[in-house]
Amino acid sequence: MFTTMLINICITLSRDSSNDGQGDTVSLSMSVSELDDSGEGKGKKKRGRPGKQGVRPPLLSRSTDCIHFNPKCMQPSVIDDWIESYKQDRDLALLDLINFFIHCSGCKGTVRIEMFRNMQNAEIIRKMTEEFDEDSGDYPLTMAGPQWKKFRYNFCEFIMVLVRQCQYSIIYDEYMMDTVISLLTGLSDSQVRAFRHTSTLAAMKLMTALVNVALNLSINQDNTQRQYEAERNKVAGKRANEKLELLLEKRKELQENQDEIENMMNSIFKGIFVHRYRDAIAEIRAICIEEIGVWMKLYSDAFLNDSYLKYVGWTLHDRVCEVRLKCLKALQTLYTNRELYPKLELFTNRFKDRIVSMTLDKEYDVAVEAIRLVTLILHGSEDALSNEDCENVYHLVYSAHRPVAVAAGEFLHRKHDPQAEEALAKRRGRNSPNGNLIRMLVLFFLESELHEHAAYLVDSLWDSSQDLLKDWDCMVELLLEDPLQGEEVLGDRHESALIELMVCTIRQAAEAHPPVGRGTGKRVLTAKEKKTQIDDKNRLTEHLIVALPMLLSKYQTDAEKVANLLQVPQYFDLEVYSSGRMEKHLDALLKQIRVVVDKHTEMEVLEACSKTYSILCSEEYTIMNRVDIARSQLIDELMDRFAHSVEDLLQEGDEADDDDIYNVLSTLKKLTAFHNAHDLTKWDLFKNCYRLLKMGIEQGSMPEQVNVLNYENGCSYVFPGQDDLVALRRVVKSFLAVCQQCLSNVNTPVKEQAFMLLCDLLMIFSHQLVTGGRDALQPLVFNPDSTLQNELLNFVLDHVFIDQDDENQSMGDEANKIEALHKRRNLLAAFSKLIIYDIVDMPAAADIFKQYMKYYNDYGDIIKETLSKARQMDKIQCAKTLILSLQQLFNELIQDQGPNLDRTSSHVSGIKELARRFALTFGLDQIKTREAVATLHKDGIEFAFKVPNPKGPEYPPPNLAFLEVLCEFSSKLLRQDKKTVHSYLEKFMTEYMMERREDVWLPLIAYRNSLLTGGDDDRLSVTTGASSTSKASTVRSKRGRPPQHKRRPEGRIKPLMFHARV
Repeated sequence: MFTTMLINICITLSRDSSNDGQGDTVSLSMSVSELDDSGEGKGKKKRGRPGKQGVRPPLLSRSTDCIHFNPKCMQPSVIDDWIESYKQDRDLALLDLINFFIHCSGCKGTVRIEMFRNMQNAEIIRKMTEEFDEDSGDYPLTMAGPQWKKFRYNFCEFIMVLVRQCQYSIIYDEYMMDTVISLLTGLSDSQVRAFRHTSTLAAMKLMTALVNVALNLSINQDNTQRQYEAERNKVAGKRANEKLELLLEKRKELQENQDEIENMMNSIFKGIFVHRYRDAIAEIRAICIEEIGVWMKLYSDAFLNDSYLKYVGWTLHDRVCEVRLKCLKALQTLYTNRELYPKLELFTNRFKDRIVSMTLDKEYDVAVEAIRLVTLILHGSEDALSNEDCENVYHLVYSAHRPVAVAAGEFLHRKHDPQAEEALAKRRGRNSPNGNLIRMLVLFFLESELHEHAAYLVDSLWDSSQDLLKDWDCMVELLLEDPLQGEEVLGDRHESALIELMVCTIRQAAEAHPPVGRGTGKRVLTAKEKKTQIDDKNRLTEHLIVALPMLLSKYQTDAEKVANLLQVPQYFDLEVYSSGRMEKHLDALLKQIRVVVDKHTEMEVLEACSKTYSILCSEEYTIMNRVDIARSQLIDELMDRFAHSVEDLLQEGDEADDDDIYNVLSTLKKLTAFHNAHDLTKWDLFKNCYRLLKMGIEQGSMPEQVNVLNYENGCSYVFPGQDDLVALRRVVKSFLAVCQQCLSNVNTPVKEQAFMLLCDLLMIFSHQLVTGGRDALQPLVFNPDSTLQNELLNFVLDHVFIDQDDENQSMGDEANKIEALHKRRNLLAAFSKLIIYDIVDMPAAADIFKQYMKYYNDYGDIIKETLSKARQMDKIQCAKTLILSLQQLFNELIQDQGPNLDRTSSHVSGIKELARRFALTFGLDQIKTREAVATLHKDGIEFAFKVPNPKGPEYPPPNLAFLEVLCEFSSKLLRQDKKTVHSYLEKFMTEYMMERREDVWLPLIAYRNSLLTGGDDDRLSVTTGASSTSKASTVRSKRGRPPQHKRRPEGRIKPLMFHARV
């Protein structure tokens, strides 16, 4: 019945059911007849139940199928049926179980009854190894897919249920368990990974099941002992001696069973675990460590001691992260139970340093679990960790990996338990119990000396300390109210840190996502998170809409504090101003912002004020009109002040003092900050800015910063918003002229600002302005003349391609060096845009391209992209520009070393390497680039022969060595184009040149050979000069050449036509 039911389950689950019941199941299944001890059974199968011919079918022959597909076979009744079969014939039942393990390993072999009775386990395993499928390294435990994960789960569950069902009888018969343990021990020592892996998993789960049995026996022993003591303590008249005898017998039986189970566990532990926990396969090691953690948790009295803990401690040093992770998780389950901590004390002292060091593990998952384990150790005993240990974890709150930072934040939160501080806070009389915790957080932030990363600290603590971080009332109270008697006063640094932290908590609550660098981007919030975000935004608005003007009033002279506080309004729910009738608080805020603008000249503060006005002036809010009036009044006042200060400065002229300059500069800074976020067109700043620029150029006495700000503002107001294109052209032309004049200014920042503005304006007012049907804007198009183009190019060469003296640079200047490089890259990029948009003539790029190798690390990406865009615009002109850049380098080398070049020098090799890099940029499609490459060769040949040698025609031309550079491009020519280029080369050559073989003529020989390589003709011999042609003719003979069948990718390729300029 059992076998029929099991087979029917498999047949039902098979993909192709048939009337004869032969379902297509997994390959691990075996036929019913294969276990016939008489060797018969290869006949035809019958439908329905097997006949009663004395041949017993295997009960678990298809268990692998059922475990794989159907959890119903895990029902206790199935195991009960196997137990009944075991009682009838234990050899055949165990044979089923043995084959079950063999097949679950992926082996196709079958253990027969005569093998089981007559062969040792080692011989059986060796026989099964021979029948193992060696074509594939996969076996059920390593196969991917949900069905195989289910197989693993059901496989483990089967072993657990089997032991649980057998725990009252069969496992104590000294046969079943001995046979199974002996088999698993032999398999676990096999060289076959599948056997070793599967048997180790089975043995560890068997051990876990036995631990459960031992635990139940221990509990029953304790219960029996208590019953015995209670019965024995009764008075003599009420004591039942028969019950006492029964209890003694039961206790004895339980003790014997306990001893037997412990012997089984000891056999598995010493025979399998001790060897496999250090197996070469990481998965096997992980199984062992995971299960020993389960044993310690379930049966701590027997396993939670140093004899077993040492294996987990040693494996903390495993080289595979998965195993280290299992160790940490196993220990976490132990440290979670504080009652077990005394038993872990010695282990903690011995392996604490290793656990703390794992918080810096290279694998983030391991580091996270290590931090969580250290947190549990701290929770169990604060004395277990030293201050140095805690410091090693503290700094991880600034980690870029959010899970690590959050785990470190949880550790920091546990270290300063809010419950322990609440009583102290109340004793000091503060209204909020979080007051002292906030002070401690500020102190920690200051001591960490990472003052630019407050947002990361807040994000690390956000999950564990939200109640603290959202206590904005307490933070405001600490900032505004005077300290109580006996309470420490917050210093200036502490107040700045508290304000910065408070602003970061407000941002985190309002935006509901981590700061930049913590996470892969903004994720979609769940409905619960969205509701929390809205509630937090309403709450922070309610708390701070009243307090913010008071905070600004208190700290209005402190630039750092004010700049941080002015970030708060952007996170408000601004509708509260009107819906909550809080316009008076809005007026108070606008008043304080105006005071801040009057008192400060720092750009950070002024930009914060400008941004706040911009947010409050949003058209979607009803407060827009009120804020717009205040903003207009402020800008009117600034404009009047600026106009008067400019007039005073112009009148004073050379006699202007520092006060006059300061008045202009301070007002100009404020207007600059506002024009970045607001449309100030109607105030027309261009006139006064232009007057200052003209004065600076004519007199040369204008301060550098004033000139820079004038350029920024002047460019912004080149567009006066009028319809008169003639007037606009006049304004633009005047401003361009001023900028061009300032390229020769003595102050580098002024020149750089003028250069950037020239590039931007030339881009805006280029020929592309009239594209798309905008022909009416033709009067506004400005094309730079050759003079301006040369000035821009010279500026780039003088200020971008410069050598830095790195010898005397200290490490403290590293940040300045990076900033300077970034600025130079911007300058180069601005000029490169003019080239690729055909505003500056492409030959100007030759001076840029020739710097490609020398400044590859700094500007290689920009130059390469410029070259790519230039080629897309005009392939031929780009090729001419490339060869021009090489010619310029060659001419510079001739000027430095003279006409007799050392072709082996590093300078010549550098030019050849640059040519090789240029050649690589042409790509692999020779059809598309053939004209460009041919033009490049043509210009190169003309350059090589352009200047004759003044000593006479028998001497090589001075530029002949350039042909060696040109060789780098020969591989980019098509076969027939090489012949054309070679013919063009011969037009420049005399018969005398063809016959020369001296070293000075080697560049010509090498170039000719590069053109003949892969062509129709033989190479020219460098040593003898022999070739297949006649020396008297420049046209090669084609006789004797085998026919060629060339493939043309795009039809017939037309020949190139060159006209020599001799």
